[in-house]
Amino acid sequence: MTELPPCPKCKCEYTYSNGSLAVCPECFHEWNPEEVETEVVETTEKIVDANGNTLVDGDTVVVIKDLPVKGSSKSVKAGTKVKNIKLVEGDHNISCKIEGFGAMGLKSEYVRKA
Repeated sequence: MTELPPCPKCKCEYTYSNGSLAVCPECFHEWNPEEVETEVVETTEKIVDANGNTLVDGDTVVVIKDLPVKGSSKSVKAGTKVKNIKLVEGDHNISCKIEGFGAMGLKSEYVRKA
């Protein structure tokens, strides 16, 4: 039995053969395993701030509006400076530590690059 490559779209390793095509059981992507080397998949999206500036890991950003914090009576105030951000995938695409709150996730549309 030949070993099928992982899905080029979601990297799932549980692919199976359906005739001449390989199929991913998680995202249902179908592809020809012989053509996967020629296919270039670009999945990295640029994460931008409210002004359209590209953000990278380690940047310092400033919160542009008051943001309520779930489970807390306090909110993160506009103008709060957040240092050394880490970009992650998901709805809240910035992972950071804010003084007085601890670790939390922010959405990039509510910050601007400092």
